[in-house]
Amino acid sequence: MKRKLQGKYVTISTVGEKAQAFVPSSLPPRPPIEWTPELRCKFDEAMLALGRLDSVSTLLPDTSLFLYMYVRKEAVLSSMIEGTQSSLSDLLLFELDQEPGVPLEDVREVSNYVAALDHGLRLMAEGLPLSIRLFREIHGVLLSKGRGNNQAPGEFRRSQNWIGGTRPGNAAFVPPPAEEVLECMSKLELFLYDQPESTPVLLKAALVHVQFETIHPFLDGNGRLGRLLITLLLCDQKVLRDPMLYLSLYFKTNRQYYYELLNNVRLTGDWEAWLDFFAEAVIVTATQAVETSQQLLNLSMHDRDKINGLGRAAASTLRVYRALMEHPIATSGSLVEKTGITPATVNKALGHLEQLDIVKELTSQKRNRLFSYARYIEIMSRGTEPQGR
Repeated sequence: MKRKLQGKYVTISTVGEKAQAFVPSSLPPRPPIEWTPELRCKFDEAMLALGRLDSVSTLLPDTSLFLYMYVRKEAVLSSMIEGTQSSLSDLLLFELDQEPGVPLEDVREVSNYVAALDHGLRLMAEGLPLSIRLFREIHGVLLSKGRGNNQAPGEFRRSQNWIGGTRPGNAAFVPPPAEEVLECMSKLELFLYDQPESTPVLLKAALVHVQFETIHPFLDGNGRLGRLLITLLLCDQKVLRDPMLYLSLYFKTNRQYYYELLNNVRLTGDWEAWLDFFAEAVIVTATQAVETSQQLLNLSMHDRDKINGLGRAAASTLRVYRALMEHPIATSGSLVEKTGITPATVNKALGHLEQLDIVKELTSQKRNRLFSYARYIEIMSRGTEPQGR
C-alpha cells in the first residue's frame, strides 16, 4: 500500500527563524487502515481483555476503594513520563498534609492529575459529552496549581510550541500553528461524534490519542491529557463502567518506540504499526489490572479473616481497616475523622492491626503517628518506582 504524509507542512516564523509546522489531516485516516487478519485478531483480543477487566469491578467487594488507588497510580505514572519524580507513597503523604520525600511541585502535579480525572468523570456523569469544552475543563484543573499554572490552564495555546529541542528550528516535532488549533480540534470533535462516519470505540481511542498529541492544543499538559482521553473515551462509550484502564506504564516502558510510532504515523501514514502497539498495550495493561485486582482481593480477604478472629474488637477494627484500604497511609487522627470512631478505639484497632502484621507504624512518636498498609501499597506500586531514588 502506498504510504503518504498524514497532513501538510506550513512554514512558520517564530523566535527569529523559520520552521516547518505540521498540520494533520482530519480523521479517519486516508488511505483507510489495512486490516490484516493479525491486526483484526489483536483488536478482538484487546476487546476481550477489556471485557474481563470490566467484569472484575463486579467481583470486587468495594470498587471505589480499588479505584481510589488505581487513579493515583496512573497519576504517578503519567506524570513520571513528563519527568516528575513522585512515588505513590509521596502522593499519599501529600494528600495527608505530611512531608513527601520529593519536591512539592512534583507531587502537586500528580495531585492535579487525580483532580482532573475526577472532574472529567463527574462532568461526563452530568451529561457533558467528550468535547472541546470537556478537554478545556479538564485541562483547567490539570494545570490549576503548581508548575504550569502560568501556561494558560483551560485555554488553547495562542503561540507556537514544539517537542524536543531548544527551539522550533531544532525540535523533534513542531505541532500546528496556534491559528490552526481550533479548526483541528473542531474536526477532532466531529470525529468523536462519529462524523463523517461511525468508528468502533477502541479504534477511535487509538486514533484520537495520536491526533490529540499531534495537534498539541495546549501550551503544557498535552501528554497527560492525551493519555487521560483514552480512559475517558472508554468510559464515555460504556466499554468500561469504571476508569480501570491506564496505558501510561506501557507507554513509559516502551517510551522510545511509542514516540517513533507517533512520528511514523505523521510522516508515512503507518497507522497499522501504531494500532498493533496500542492493542498490545491494552491487552497487557488490562491483564495486569485484572491480576492486581485479584491480588488485592486475596490480600483483603486474608486480612479480613485475621481481623474477624479478634472477637468483640473485630467490628471497629474492620472499620479502621476499610479506611486504610482507601488511604493506605494514614494518621490516627485522619482515621478518627474517616471512621467517626473515638480516638481511643481507633488506637486500639491500630494496635490490633499492628499485632496481626497488617499495618506498620512509620513514626515512633506519641502524637500524629503515621501508619502504612504496606502490602497493599507494595502491590499497587509495582512499576511506579521513580528512577534514581
